[in-house]
Amino acid sequence: MNTNSKILSYGIGRRKQAIAQVILKLGNGKVTINNKVGNSYLQDNSNYIQKINTPLLTLGIENIYDVSVKTNGGGLTGQTEAITLGIARALTKLNSENRGILKTAGLLTRDARIKERKKYGLKKARKASQFSKR
Repeated sequence: MNTNSKILSYGIGRRKQAIAQVILKLGNGKVTINNKVGNSYLQDNSNYIQKINTPLLTLGIENIYDVSVKTNGGGLTGQTEAITLGIARALTKLNSENRGILKTAGLLTRDARIKERKKYGLKKARKASQFSKR
């Protein structure tokens, strides 16, 4: 991460097993994820790229801040949603007026669903062996 720019705001996002630490700096809208360009890290998937930019587009400030992200755990979908939440939280720390706009857009809601643990006697969390009468 580039330490030359001044860190403006910081936010953490979580989703499933994924955790994303987001840092906002003044810049021109560049997204860096795990020291890679955002598009290449997200495998040029337009849905993921659009999802990450949603908080910035909602506020109309997509070319003002550089977004630097450190993420691990889970898959690309979980990491993308964790990054989105982290960016939204960082923007609310930056300016408290952003909170109302982001909240009505549903970007500050933490999706708390996680994988259910496996139970003994079953194949997965709820899947059982086929019942046999004889």
